[in-house]
Order: sequence, then structure tokens, then C-alpha cells
Amino acid sequence: MKHLLSIKELTQQQLLDLIALAKTIKANPAEYRHALDGKSVVMLFEKPSLRTRVSFDIGINKLGGHCLYLDQQNGALGQRESVADFASNLSCWADAIVARTYSHTTIEQLAEFGTVPVINALSDLYHPCQALADFLTLAEQFEDVSKAKLAYVGDGNNVTHSLMYCAAILGATMTVICPAGHFPDGYVVAEVQELAKRYGGKLVLTSDIDAIEGHDAIYTDTWISMGDPTPLADIKAKFAPYQVNKALMAKAGANFFMHCLPAHRGVEVTDEVMDGAGSLILQQAENRMHAQNAVLVTLFS
Repeated sequence: MKHLLSIKELTQQQLLDLIALAKTIKANPAEYRHALDGKSVVMLFEKPSLRTRVSFDIGINKLGGHCLYLDQQNGALGQRESVADFASNLSCWADAIVARTYSHTTIEQLAEFGTVPVINALSDLYHPCQALADFLTLAEQFEDVSKAKLAYVGDGNNVTHSLMYCAAILGATMTVICPAGHFPDGYVVAEVQELAKRYGGKLVLTSDIDAIEGHDAIYTDTWISMGDPTPLADIKAKFAPYQVNKALMAKAGANFFMHCLPAHRGVEVTDEVMDGAGSLILQQAENRMHAQNAVLVTLFS
């Protein structure tokens, strides 16, 4: 691994190794206390963040590294100076770049023009760190994560894309259930279908909420992605049948609920499910740090 730009660039073995390493770091943090000694990581954020910023900052510290946070106070990336110049300058001082950007092109340019590893901490197309944490969480519930049946319900977005790639490469089953007009990107779907064929995974896309039956975990996200100005009232009626509630969990026969957060309680998911016994949301949030630490250790090894 030179970078982590997208899950699709990983082999099945690399993905399994990252999950295994994340489990090891989580269980034995003291053994990795000096894994990043002398290393400095720049965190470059164009978007607001809670879990991503805190989990990277504290995670890097737990590995013995130094973290520097940069927001947009110095001007929007690519406007005050080019992304290429930004990347090459950061590479003079930093040992890695963690970037949370509006455009995936920016992530690609940072990797192209910089000389240090780049980690995608979210772009418009992908959220690989989230998907790694989510499948780490599933791997803690299933001895063989390829046997997990995951249903994603709601708006097809960057998180959906990364989950789909993960499921396909790991050979797992994933059903994506979205209202018409809100499916994942068609090019991504085609790539995922090819990966599923190669690795024995299965991907189903449908608008039929009845397809929820027979899944182990239900995953949802906000109905409107960050930065999307669409008023909730304009889409609420369309998405209402896709709310994750007690009845939908029972219909699926699902033991687990997942959400990448932040959540709009009472909108895409009810409090009863969010706070229920099968909710994995805080385990997912904690696992962001462990999964990301596994990526950092791997990139620097």
C-alpha cells in the first residue's frame, strides 16, 4: 500500500490483513505505542468533522506520532495555491497526509503531486476509513465476515460506495435498497459487480423494501448528504418507507443496526433502534480509530 484513496484499490488479502491488524491494535494498544515515533501527519479538512478528526488525532497520538490539523482559514484548497503546490510543500515536512475533501479529484491530486502517503478521510465518492471500521465491527460479530448479510437502506452515497466495495472484495452479501433516483453511482455499481464475481460476493440493488428480509444487519445514513442544500421536506415522503424502525428490523430478522453518524433521530432511524440492544453505532465510532491506526501502521511499515 502506498496510499488509501479507495477500498477498490485493495486486494482481498490486504483488506483481511487490515481488519486483523486493527483487531490486534485494539486488543494490544501498548504494543503499538511507538509505531509512529518521529512521524508527523497533516490532517487537511475542507469539511466539518467529529468522528474523523478526533479518531485520527487521538489515534495518531496513541501510536506515538504528531498530528497537525489544517482547516480552510488559509483559503480554499486549490484557490490560494494549486493542489499540486500544496501537496509538494506538505511533503517537505509531513510524513503523511489525511484529507477530507469535497472532491475526490483533490484526493487524487494530493497523492499524485505529493511524495508521502495520502489517506482519504472522506470525499464525494468514497469514505474508505468508515467502511473499514464498519467491516471491522462486523468481523467482531461474525467469525467469518464473508458470511455476514448486510442491507443498506436509504440514499446511495459515498459511504454506500465504500461499503459495497468492501462487501464485494470480502465475498460478503450486500443488498442496497434505495428510493428511485437515489441509487449509488452506476459506474461504481459496475465495478462492484465485477469485484463480486471475482471474490464470490453478491450485490443486489432494489427499491423494494420487502427485500430487507433475511439480513443480519441493517445500515442507514442521513437522507441528505453533507453539503446538499435539498430541504428535508422535499424528500421526506419519498424516503419515509425506508425509515429504520422496530418494524423494519423485525421484518429483516436483523440482529444489528449500523449508522456512520451523525444521525437525524426520528428521521432515517428511530431512537428505539438507535439506542437498542443491537445497535453497533458506538462500536463503529470507536473502531474508526482502530481501523485508521491499522492503515497508518501498514503505510509506515
